[in-house]
Amino acid sequence: MTTTVFPGTADAMLPDAAQEALLASAVRKNAWRLVPILAVAYFFNYIDRTNVGFAALAMNRDLGLSNSEFGAAAGLFFVGYCLLEVPSNLALYRFGARRWLARIMISWGILSAACALVQSAHGFYALRIATGAAEAGFFPGVLYYLSSWFPARNRVQILSWFLVSIPLSSVVGGPISVWILSLDGIGGLKGWQWLFIMEGLPACLMGLLTLAKLRDTPADADWLSAAERDVLTETLSRETAARPRHNLLAAITDIRVIILTGILFSYWIGINGIAIWLPLILKNHQLTDIQVGFLSSVPYLIASIAMIIWARFMDRTGQYLLNLILACLVAAAGLAFSVLNEALAPAMFGLTVAVIGLSSVRPAFYSLPSRYLTGIAAAGGLAFINSVGSLGGYVGPWMVGMLKDSTGSFAPGTFAMSAMLVVAALLTGILKAIVREA
Repeated sequence: MTTTVFPGTADAMLPDAAQEALLASAVRKNAWRLVPILAVAYFFNYIDRTNVGFAALAMNRDLGLSNSEFGAAAGLFFVGYCLLEVPSNLALYRFGARRWLARIMISWGILSAACALVQSAHGFYALRIATGAAEAGFFPGVLYYLSSWFPARNRVQILSWFLVSIPLSSVVGGPISVWILSLDGIGGLKGWQWLFIMEGLPACLMGLLTLAKLRDTPADADWLSAAERDVLTETLSRETAARPRHNLLAAITDIRVIILTGILFSYWIGINGIAIWLPLILKNHQLTDIQVGFLSSVPYLIASIAMIIWARFMDRTGQYLLNLILACLVAAAGLAFSVLNEALAPAMFGLTVAVIGLSSVRPAFYSLPSRYLTGIAAAGGLAFINSVGSLGGYVGPWMVGMLKDSTGSFAPGTFAMSAMLVVAALLTGILKAIVREA
């Protein structure tokens, strides 16, 4: 029988079966301790990113904002976000994930709630930039943090449970935001002011919970036994020791990081384009607002379940790049199919397939950078990929809107998003050839 010796247990010779049992127990305990807190925090993060669209239903009129002024304010969020993404993750590596993630949550919650106080376009501009800067580094910071707690073979499944907060936020965020807007006049505040306050301040509470419940490294995990900590630490150490060491400059010039950035840029064009325009695409089928609100949540509800199932399959096969290619192609096919027929039922089927593919891209994609990078290169490299790649989030909505204005139809923009997802699949194929993953 094969035995293994772990640090701190020199006199305890553990058979492989015992090692696997301890590792499985450690992973399970970590998942229950860490993922719910981070997933709920990201749930509020994603709602904070999208609630400005609901606030605009009344805020633009009250503040006298033109469409161009509101659009500029919405976009300025990403100025601070993209510029500070890499510095924020380097600070996370320097000061520790628990404190830095809590700082991000508390500061973005305060600034998001402060948007209730704006009285002019310029004040709104300033707060949007500040809110984006405060949020910078949260998502890649969480990815880096999770990679230091879970072995590579479990990472996609763990990421899927964390990332399910995105489609779920789309399922419940709209109805919640509409209900909050109905509080108009209570306490002398407008409905959109209540919206910013009630959807911003929960992030501060999550930040305090993060300080209390999270730990920086598995070695500090008081919810694990000494044997579980030893097995997990040894497993993670073996994985990181097998990867080449990079500094930050070497990481962001690594061909794999460059290709990953291109994949994410192409993907963001598709995901953000459909996220922004889905209600109007459905409205184009002569639906009422209530019908649009209900039907727009259906693809995301189904995608939440499908993403968990697909991620489990990915973990079992280990073929993450192949599944990333398939998810991109499924999303591309769904988008194309949704506009091939003018009837509502085929359109809904295509859009649902597309959202399943788009949602399943995330756990496959975000498991990859930590496989190639370690240490400060992983923290900064993840932030670089997310910062530059997320610029595609500007291109998607703009591209669909421009083509809609030019042609009077959503079809060209939808086909363009589909084409960019095919580009993402092709780039993934190139990456697969470079790293020679099975």
